Amino acid sequence: HVRLVESEGGLVQPGGSLRLSCEAVGSIVGIGTMAWYRQTPGNQRVLVAAVLSGGDTKYRDAVKGRFTISRDNVKNTVTLQMGNLKPEDTAVYYCNADVRFGRGTWQNFWGLGTEVTVSS
Repeated sequence: HVRLVESEGGLVQPGGSLRLSCEAVGSIVGIGTMAWYRQTPGNQRVLVAAVLSGGDTKYRDAVKGRFTISRDNVKNTVTLQMGNLKPEDTAVYYCNADVRFGRGTWQNFWGLGTEVTVSS
């Protein structure tokens, strides 16, 4: 059994910073791509940033230069450092990962989501 456990989000003023972390726990053999998505009411969940197993990263245009994604392959964690936050970054953020577990099965997992509100 595998779970993605996310840190708490929070309320941040515009221009502020916040770090989200996510740990994959369970009978993990390996992890592929790890990513953060976000979703606002009435809209689809969209990719914010992803980091491949080898370390390559990709970002949504709206967050380039402000957000940084990183991973720790020993601790099975992925971190999203968010800076210069804007009200339009307000959303529920979800951790996502491709995980190999048990006897070698690959499966995509989601965290439960953590709310980030950017407001003065």
